[in-house]
Amino acid sequence: MTVMTHDEFAANQTYPARQTGQTQQARHAQPVDTPAEIRRHELAGFLRSRRERIAPEDVGLPRGRRRRTPGLRREEVAQLSAVGVTWYTWLEQGRDIQVSAQVLDALARTLRLDASERAHLFGLAGAIDPTPAASCTPLSPELVAMMRQLEPYPACVQNSRYDIVAHNRTYGMLLCDLDEVPAEDRNCMLLAFTHDAWRSSLIDRDEVLANMAAKFRATMADHLGEPAWKLLIKRLTDDSAEFREVWERHEVRGSFPSKVKHFRNAHVGRVDVVHTDLWLGRDGGARLVTYTPHDDETRARLEKLHDLALAREAAREAPRG
Repeated sequence: MTVMTHDEFAANQTYPARQTGQTQQARHAQPVDTPAEIRRHELAGFLRSRRERIAPEDVGLPRGRRRRTPGLRREEVAQLSAVGVTWYTWLEQGRDIQVSAQVLDALARTLRLDASERAHLFGLAGAIDPTPAASCTPLSPELVAMMRQLEPYPACVQNSRYDIVAHNRTYGMLLCDLDEVPAEDRNCMLLAFTHDAWRSSLIDRDEVLANMAAKFRATMADHLGEPAWKLLIKRLTDDSAEFREVWERHEVRGSFPSKVKHFRNAHVGRVDVVHTDLWLGRDGGARLVTYTPHDDETRARLEKLHDLALAREAAREAPRG
């Protein structure tokens, strides 16, 4: 028989750990969420709340008799947004998954988010909104009034990505019927390479497109990797063989403060204008673009185009009945 000493016996015993005040406090402490986790949970709750406020009939879906979920179902949102049901479910569950700007844009449209809600959605997702108004110096009432006072001469505000974030009435009819173009498509690069009416208005189109692409590439050096820029390049690459060919040249050119441009307007004919950029703010991200007449004939034609714009605006605002 083996005889154990007192010290050996003590060494083989298991005693409950002494619970200090710090140990007891740690046992009852709740895990602290990280900022990323908090953001994902906020995003999940926001998506659910927006989904539940939309009736199926609002988006052309039948309600059915057994619908228990208020508003839309998850699978309906996924279908309308062209994303996977499982993926969208994970998003509403607050899981750690990557979400692209394209998908957020589709969800914003499906859920009918207004401008503030859309900005909140992209903020919670930690993404950059690719729409024109999302990355531009805020438009003051004074700036909007200035554009209106420049009429009959065309004027608009563009950001560094060539998004048209605001325009006056003459500009709205200069290259196409800009009011008929969805806000997310009001980008000079996109319109110049893919919009038939806009393209038809460009005299010396090959030179214009090559110059635009070269200036765009030079500017993009300060925005490499930004989702909104990547999204625009993808759209152009997918939709325009002409853009793909020009883009592969890797040409870069700087911008000029003013330059004479030539357009063929569908309503008044050829106009020759002086393009001038007036930069807004210190970051160089936004500019007021103005087109002043290069000759008297163009001046008269711009005045006529402005009259047509006023008549069109009056017709749209006239009561129907």
